[in-house]
Amino acid sequence: MAMTGIERVRAAEEVVARLRQGLGEVGVTLPSLRVDPVSCASSDPLPLIDLGRCTPDMALRLVAVLGGLGGRQS
Repeated sequence: MAMTGIERVRAAEEVVARLRQGLGEVGVTLPSLRVDPVSCASSDPLPLIDLGRCTPDMALRLVAVLGGLGGRQS
């Protein structure tokens, strides 16, 4: 069964919380990370995750973390 609009928004909010926590664990903070309110404005919302803005230093930290993932085994 397909999710309702409100279920999709709640799921997106959970993703944002998990992403914020996971990034925080590796020292990356995206202060503008959120569910995009415009994508939730319709009667049948399809929420998008807005990664927002960050400083160049934080972007470099994110690059370093992502670069370290290339050698991980799943």
